[in-house]
Amino acid sequence: MLKACRAGHVTASAVIVDPVGGRVLLTLHAKVLRWLQTGGHCEPGDRTPAEAALREAREESGIAGLTLLADGAPVYLDRHDTPCAVHLDVQYAALAPPGATEVISEESLDLRWFAFDALPADTDDSVRALVSRARALV
Repeated sequence: MLKACRAGHVTASAVIVDPVGGRVLLTLHAKVLRWLQTGGHCEPGDRTPAEAALREAREESGIAGLTLLADGAPVYLDRHDTPCAVHLDVQYAALAPPGATEVISEESLDLRWFAFDALPADTDDSVRALVSRARALV
């Protein structure tokens, strides 16, 4: 599960949803230069991928009080190649509390809310699939 496994490792991510506003929060990733869900590598203190996804979502969004939807179960699984290794990404949906205010972290160039039906044109298929599954939960 840790980044030290160069052949491939589990990562965890979460798309943050605001069902009242009908939108999702995406981060413009500083290294990848694409709009993605929050997420990253599991750390030694993470007991489960769900804990890792929620920690990463809080760190990258600055939003306190996030909770995982679907009773904390993954909503999508994705495999993608990255410069560091193959990522086996366990993906979740996180609910933003009412009135949540995002804060850009050093890992992001930007954070922005997008309507479910108005994702950036260059959003990849895995992000679109995750957003679709998250939308179905709310």
